[in-house]
Amino acid sequence: MIVQLLTSFTGALGFCLVFHLRRRYMFAASLGGLLTCGIYLAAASIWSGILLPTLTAAAFAALYAEFLAWFMGAPATLFLIPALLIPLVPGRPLYYAMYYAVQQDMDLSADFARQTALYALGIALGASLVWALADMRRHLKQNGFGN
Repeated sequence: MIVQLLTSFTGALGFCLVFHLRRRYMFAASLGGLLTCGIYLAAASIWSGILLPTLTAAAFAALYAEFLAWFMGAPATLFLIPALLIPLVPGRPLYYAMYYAVQQDMDLSADFARQTALYALGIALGASLVWALADMRRHLKQNGFGN
């Protein structure tokens, strides 16, 4: 578990370095990768399956990115991509889906493709839920209904 958290942090940090993120945002973006991985691991210990833990972690990552965007005065994307994609992209099931398709073992390929689709659906739903709520809040605030 600690290895997964550390690799999520260093993976997000490496992503930040490769794409020349400003130094003042690097730690916060990398910390997002670590925290998102931690939320995923905690959610996976509570719920079995793929969809709910991934959805929970993706919603957290989007909320984290929105908060940091507001707090640091930067676009949310700077924090979202390292926090969301690095720890949650389903590399293993996608690889095995393709591997077994090439090996012409369609049963295993279909099973890994289903897992990949559940990860992708969880990421999309979790992030979209937070984005929709954040956009609604901004719209209400602009029209005088919020603080």
